[in-house]
Amino acid sequence: MSIGLLGKKIGMTRIYNDEGAMIPVTVIDISDNSFLQRKTQEQDGYSAVQVGFDQQKQSRVTKARGGHFRKNGSDSKRLVREFRLASDDEIPADGEQPSAEMFKDGQFVDIIGTSKGKGFQGVYKRYGFGGLPQSHGSMMHRRPGSIGAGSTPGRVWKNTKMPGRQGGRRITVQNLKVIQSRPDDNVLLISGAVPGAKGGYVIIRPAFKKSAAPE
Repeated sequence: MSIGLLGKKIGMTRIYNDEGAMIPVTVIDISDNSFLQRKTQEQDGYSAVQVGFDQQKQSRVTKARGGHFRKNGSDSKRLVREFRLASDDEIPADGEQPSAEMFKDGQFVDIIGTSKGKGFQGVYKRYGFGGLPQSHGSMMHRRPGSIGAGSTPGRVWKNTKMPGRQGGRRITVQNLKVIQSRPDDNVLLISGAVPGAKGGYVIIRPAFKKSAAPE
């Protein structure tokens, strides 16, 4: 894994490329990122970088976490994540801090976020079922229909699509393109939609399944 960043989803807008085509983008604020801890093979048994994001009141963190922040010379952070590295050579130098320059225009990234919670929903909204007769006399309409035989196997199979809670899950969207990296504004403009609501936290990392190099 390569070093990633933490961010906050600001919302969506649109930009126009050199050919005049409109591109919908999600704006992600990455200010307030900082490297908290650098882990090495010799000291910790593996190479990694710990990243903190978003200022937090000192009074609202536990004593253990507050001591960890002070030990590493950082203000209290609301969100802390660790990114493993292949070797100690990839660990940033002391004094170096993360910025939007870590991602280049045209680079592909994976983004992890928490999807919008939609509460308890039926199978039509949750899974897109096609529907049962809506005509007079039908009593099914938006019901799921049969969920299994009464004799054999005499039970409901696991993973049967049924009503339940929708959303509020950890979602990873892969191979999104960085349309613009704006270090001056500390934001990234990512092509397309990103999981979560406005103000939600996301993790941005170089793409696993596609070359992370800019096109």
